Amino acid sequence: MSEASRRSSGERGADKIRAYRTGRRLALASVFEAEFGQRTADAILERHLAEHEGNEMAAALARQLVAGVVSHRDTIDATIERIAPQYPVMTLARMDRALLRCGVGEVLHSPTPARVAIAEWVELARSYSGDPMRRLMNGVLGRISAEATEATGSHGT
Repeated sequence: MSEASRRSSGERGADKIRAYRTGRRLALASVFEAEFGQRTADAILERHLAEHEGNEMAAALARQLVAGVVSHRDTIDATIERIAPQYPVMTLARMDRALLRCGVGEVLHSPTPARVAIAEWVELARSYSGDPMRRLMNGVLGRISAEATEATGSHGT
């Protein structure tokens, strides 16, 4: 493989990572804003996407994440409360609730490898909420991933 091909391939990989990070941020912003009850997460996301005319990969991931959180919210909330009963979902700050819902939604309801989703959501939790939320996110998502691995008998997630 030529140097130019390697560099081009590396740039595409970096572009994909940036697009997915943007998609996660857009999904988080939409789920968070929907917590205030003025508009649905889907409508908010479409507004964000129209304002930022961006990468299709980012838009596709954001739509997938928002749809997963919206359609599985009750299951996601029940999972959070089962794994972290000392943190009832409705008593969490809105941002923390949105972070956990999005992270759990991606781990449970997307094709993203669990280890990738966990790393990304732990970093977003650190950035948007702080170290306590980073630790909670890591614990909740790690436990969900471990349970899924035990249930399926797979080790590649």
